[in-house]
Amino acid sequence: MRGRQSNRGYPKELKNKVLQLYRKNYKDFGPTLFAEKLEERHQIKLDHETVRRWLRSTGEITAIRKHRRHRKKRERKESIGEMLQFDGSHHDWFEGRTSVCCLLHAIDDASGKVYLKFSESENTRSVLETLREYVETNGIPHSIYTDKYGVYYSEKKKNDFQRAMEKLSVRCIYANSAQAKGRVERGNRTLQDRLVKEMRLRNISSITEANKFLEETFLENYNKRFSNGDGLTDIHYQLNGENLDNVFCYETERQVRNDYTIILAGQYIQLERSEVPLPIPKQYVTVRRYLDGSLHIFSDEQAVRFRELDEKPKRKIKVIKAAPSDHPWRRKKIGKARYV
Repeated sequence: MRGRQSNRGYPKELKNKVLQLYRKNYKDFGPTLFAEKLEERHQIKLDHETVRRWLRSTGEITAIRKHRRHRKKRERKESIGEMLQFDGSHHDWFEGRTSVCCLLHAIDDASGKVYLKFSESENTRSVLETLREYVETNGIPHSIYTDKYGVYYSEKKKNDFQRAMEKLSVRCIYANSAQAKGRVERGNRTLQDRLVKEMRLRNISSITEANKFLEETFLENYNKRFSNGDGLTDIHYQLNGENLDNVFCYETERQVRNDYTIILAGQYIQLERSEVPLPIPKQYVTVRRYLDGSLHIFSDEQAVRFRELDEKPKRKIKVIKAAPSDHPWRRKKIGKARYV
């Protein structure tokens, strides 16, 4: 009969309880995420469309998806590990509980599986640490897709990121716009909604706590919901004894001086004799600073012993003794005779 409540409808008491919970604890949650939290935290299982309808009927939400400019869709890659999209998302992830930081976001283009890590900024060290952890867990991707931010791209001289990717035979692909990296950019928007609220509910207020939460809880649940690798072949390259310390590091070259020293950041370093032959002066050695801060020097990929000097080495002055009075060059030449 018109005007009567459906026999299959939910009780009004349940609707009122759900709306009270929303107003009290979940005011800025979307209907889908709110429905998940109702089941997870309050044991109330409702379809997200039902929740959406209730929230709209009371004016709690009025948002309508904005129309975006249509762009041609790029199809996903066919295999897991064929291409990894990588980006850093700067955002107020802790909603003022601590300073603004960066979420480093790696997503497999084919399956949508993500790897995430918080860092203070999108710097070389944090990027190399995150990619090393990804490689150790999943293997080496065939290519990596990033923007042209300075950490990833240098036109004149290869930077540490480009050099590391070259050593692993990973092809670097660079996007000319944010829209070109659509998959990872859309993921950033989703994370700025879901991850922020998940950390708020747990009162997570530091990068250390956030990374622990990602590792122990969030990543597994997020990938179960949003990634799908069913039927896809995993073609990640596997590690074959590569020393990742020599890949994910800061690397430069220095010329050996005549006294077998090199200069690094204004400090003198003395190369020492060992079973490895020392490079001759004017040759170059490879200097690597590992991510743990330790310094290593290599000549033809063989480690060279060295010690850091506190001051500039003193120049050795060669003392030339005066020639004796009867030395041949002191004698005078007479006629054709050589000496007298």
